[in-house]
Amino acid sequence: RDVEIGRERAVLLPAQGAPFIRRGGVRREATLADFEDIVRIAQHLDDLDSPGTLPCEPNDRPLDSRHLDMARALFRLSDKPVMGAQISGVAAADSLAMARIALGPRFGADGAAGSSAVVNVNSPLRYDERMLEALLVHAAAGSAIVVTPFLLMGAMAPVTIPAALVQQTAEALAGVALVQLVRPGCPVVLGSFLSTTDMKTGSPGFGGPESAIGLHASGQIARRLGLPWRSGGGALTSSPVPDAQAAYEGTVTMTAALQAQANLVIHAAGWLEGGLAIGLEKMAVDIDILRTLRASLEPLVVDEGSLAFDAHDEVRHGGHFLGAAHTMTRFRDCFYRPELATTDNHERWLRGGGEDAAARATRVVDGWLSAYEQPPCDDDRAAELDEYVERRRRELGDA
Repeated sequence: RDVEIGRERAVLLPAQGAPFIRRGGVRREATLADFEDIVRIAQHLDDLDSPGTLPCEPNDRPLDSRHLDMARALFRLSDKPVMGAQISGVAAADSLAMARIALGPRFGADGAAGSSAVVNVNSPLRYDERMLEALLVHAAAGSAIVVTPFLLMGAMAPVTIPAALVQQTAEALAGVALVQLVRPGCPVVLGSFLSTTDMKTGSPGFGGPESAIGLHASGQIARRLGLPWRSGGGALTSSPVPDAQAAYEGTVTMTAALQAQANLVIHAAGWLEGGLAIGLEKMAVDIDILRTLRASLEPLVVDEGSLAFDAHDEVRHGGHFLGAAHTMTRFRDCFYRPELATTDNHERWLRGGGEDAAARATRVVDGWLSAYEQPPCDDDRAAELDEYVERRRRELGDA
């Protein structure tokens, strides 16, 4: 389940950091149960390489110790690589301690980073205390650190793309340099996140042409610097619901991220409402979009089989290819088949309930959760994780 950031294939994570969840048409504060369900989905889907660290904020758990509940859920419910906490130095240290328990001798084996973390810049030109604490803890441990400025042009950066790119690069390289001062050779990923501010309302805007241009330029800058790159784009949208706006805005940023050869894409599925909410139905929409994009970026194979002269020779003038031998040997997997989209005609669609994409997405998500299988976990390590959580919760005053 290891992943390597820097290869041609992008490493993909679901949306991260949302305090709210939208599920079944209802928006509410996220809970630990919601957190666990998103981890289950990320574990189940081969499209996602990691559940991340904070797909949603479990607001029903005590603030000072909820990072312990999250880390335990990540290690118990998924065997994919997870990211360490970055909300404070204390949380970062706890997440590293729990990673060492969960992974045992595999932690940092063969020179690999035993953990990773995203450290955000408080743009413009500032790192806040909590981010710096987490950076110092993770850098000392040799974690792979993703240094990411978060720029909304017109609010946290100038309104022109070149100026914003200069600021983004300076902010990111300052963090990269600090990581190397703490531990020379510590693995780093150059992060970017460049979007706009609605000059009429002051709200963040996502999925516009400026974001796409910024992504293409950011990828070029990272390659010029010789650093792996985390794109500032997954399936981003300002829409509060999984509607047409959410789909087309998410497609713009996801397409640009893949075209720009991003090595790491966070927020690849589920992002809603400018990041304030993660939507489970939106995850289903985004996964369908992501699969379509990946299939469209596969190299075209031109050979004797794909040229299919025998099929034309069989069908001849004015015939059809539905029953041709070439079709019959390939029909099961000759085309990409979406899990969410429908090709039903109007009458068949009505007989099936007349559901729109959001309603179908609910059934897709339910199917993912039903198909989830919890990976095996060593009983001794599970017990040690539980003991660590309860001990640290008491020490933090949240018992």
